[in-house]
Amino acid sequence: MVTSSESKQAYQEKVKAQLDKLNAQIDELKAKGEQAKADAQVEYHSKMEELYTKRDAAQAKFEELQQTSEEAWAEMQKGFEKAWTELNNAWETALAKFQ
Repeated sequence: MVTSSESKQAYQEKVKAQLDKLNAQIDELKAKGEQAKADAQVEYHSKMEELYTKRDAAQAKFEELQQTSEEAWAEMQKGFEKAWTELNNAWETALAKFQ
């Protein structure tokens, strides 16, 4: 026959085992969350670098545009428009990803 203290002991062991299992699952989930956070940071920095590069290219084209003669204006305008479009596309992509 199982005594009251034995069933209490068995119950405590069962609960402890369940808590240990739950703690392990929580730790695993936390690790996955931290990894996702790290992955998101890597992607964030990558997108920011892309934005900086495209911004700098657009700025350079704008500076060239300011220095062009009337004859070269149309060609330079096309180059600037292309750089500006690429910058806007990179911005929209980054904004959509991180909102």
